[in-house]
Amino acid sequence: MGKSTVYFVQNVDGVFRSLGATKNPETTAGCFSHSLPAQPFSPSPPDPIVARSSLPVAGLAARELPSAPLISALAFSSPAAVRGMIVEPQPTWTAMRRWERRRMKTTSLGFALLLYGSWLNCGKFTRTRFQKLIEELDFDEKWFPLLDYLSTFGLKESHFISIYGRHMPSLQINLTSAMQRLTFLIGVGVHRRDIKRILVRQPQILEYTVESNMMSHVRFLLSIGVPSSRIGQIITAAPSIFSYSIQHSLKPRIRYLVEEVGIKGADVSKVVQLSPQILVQRVDNSWNIRSSFLSDELGASRDNIVKMVTKHPQFLHYSIEDGILPRINFLRSIGMCNSDIVKVLTSLTQVLSLSLEENLKPKYLYLVNELHNEVQSLIKYPMYLSLSLNQRIRPRHRFLVSLKKAPEGPFPLSRFVPTDECFCQQWAGTSLDKYLTFRQSLLLSDFANKYEKRR
Repeated sequence: MGKSTVYFVQNVDGVFRSLGATKNPETTAGCFSHSLPAQPFSPSPPDPIVARSSLPVAGLAARELPSAPLISALAFSSPAAVRGMIVEPQPTWTAMRRWERRRMKTTSLGFALLLYGSWLNCGKFTRTRFQKLIEELDFDEKWFPLLDYLSTFGLKESHFISIYGRHMPSLQINLTSAMQRLTFLIGVGVHRRDIKRILVRQPQILEYTVESNMMSHVRFLLSIGVPSSRIGQIITAAPSIFSYSIQHSLKPRIRYLVEEVGIKGADVSKVVQLSPQILVQRVDNSWNIRSSFLSDELGASRDNIVKMVTKHPQFLHYSIEDGILPRINFLRSIGMCNSDIVKVLTSLTQVLSLSLEENLKPKYLYLVNELHNEVQSLIKYPMYLSLSLNQRIRPRHRFLVSLKKAPEGPFPLSRFVPTDECFCQQWAGTSLDKYLTFRQSLLLSDFANKYEKRR
């Protein structure tokens, strides 16, 4: 076989588990056993050469691979790289299209054919539309194949203009390299639908090589304990991670979280998953100012403050004057003492991110006026403040009132915590459909009332 051959891993049980994908027994038997014909079709698609891993994985079954998310790239390596590969030629366009329709929807490793799958779908960006960009913005004629390919991810003229303005060199990347890099991203868990947003935010990602950049950054995330199934989500949330040096930026940030902030080593992975931006945002001495403020203002212990950061890492970047202090003052105004506020913030630190006028105050007024509850109930069930007033609190309360099943006296906040199914089964004693219908009618009624008031 020539270098235009693509191999697929047949033994994928372990990879499915490591990627968190759902295994379909109807597709795993053969969907990874097809290969492209040795002779390319006409017109000839680009060579599907993806970076070959230097990991010593020869002789290992797929489930034993040390870096399972890299299997998408490894699938393009030589047959000796991964055990269990077999080749069966499938020399027709019909077979290729049938494979793409049926397999890409059900398998994670099907992304190994994304280069060809995307190539087959090219053509959404017409020459006429491209000519318009050439005339108006001096686009280069050589860029058309790349833009045509990127359009299969949903990018349009406005997106290309944005990329041109933000980082024009990204549009000069050759088609094969771009396909290789985006294929790798999807192979490690980035959703295809998110590629457009990533490219608009970080067009430089088309320039990052797989072997010397992307693979090393994925290995770094795995090394700090991030599960392979969450790699794609972290890249989607913080695509600029590839532009940061592992040795000079990413590792020092992790050390700062552990040594200065006090995050436990075992919790670093959790913090990164909750807030991937923490890897690319500056964390400086202002943390010491926030820590000292909570200690002086509320008497919070260092352990409590560390718990706040672990549960809600965004707290590291909140302004004291505009974010933290106003919400502390609100909790004080409704009758909480400092020790109560520390308990609430330790349990539900995202209270510091909730709007005062649109969230905290309306929920407190409903708690007192409609649920006939006291502020002490918030200390026991601070989660109440994180729930939607219109989507959960008010509908459930009104529903039980309509059924004459609302308890007398203060309404128990525990009724708002479980899922809709549990709520209907345990307290309402009705079907889920009946409750959902009631909630929808209530929302429509509230919307109509707001509309009438604005007229």
